[in-house]
Amino acid sequence: MSHSSPQSNVYALVAEYPTPEALLTAAEKVRDAGYKRVDALTPFPVHGIVEALGLPKSRMAALVFCAALFGAIGGFYLQVWLTTQQYPLTISGRPYFSWPNYIPVTFECMVLAAGLTAFFGMLIRNRLPRPYHPLFATRGIEASTTGKFMIVVESTDPKFDEKGTESFLRSTGAESVNAAPFDDFGRDQAADGAAK
Repeated sequence: MSHSSPQSNVYALVAEYPTPEALLTAAEKVRDAGYKRVDALTPFPVHGIVEALGLPKSRMAALVFCAALFGAIGGFYLQVWLTTQQYPLTISGRPYFSWPNYIPVTFECMVLAAGLTAFFGMLIRNRLPRPYHPLFATRGIEASTTGKFMIVVESTDPKFDEKGTESFLRSTGAESVNAAPFDDFGRDQAADGAAK
């Protein structure tokens, strides 16, 4: 199949399904057909959709774990340095290195580092805030927030061919297949995203 470049006027094709079960069945067919640049839009979380679409597992958990570890080690080390080097004070006969006292601050530093990393990491990885997205211009897209289930196949997918992909999506049981059109702003953003 031919590859549709970002210079075409279609960002993606959006297939609409009536139920979560129909969505999961179609998602497996899309995955088995070899489409990679895909996503799903649902009004509530659908268990198994990530596996059905064959989407890669998020690396956010590993990133947050590393940040939490760094925060805990940093908080602990800061207290060791303060109480043994910078301000060594004898309080009630305790040794300078009194590690049980460090646990609350160590825990709080761990939580702070993990929370900030999760928040800012999510914004950066999802390229948010994003006041515009080409999917916003798709006919009927608002139904994905109330009661319809949708699969998105981007035009940057190597297997994407507008007519062929539309026909394939209809064969998976889609009630309708609509194109998400580009405007010049959206085309530039998609080209930047594809380059990354």
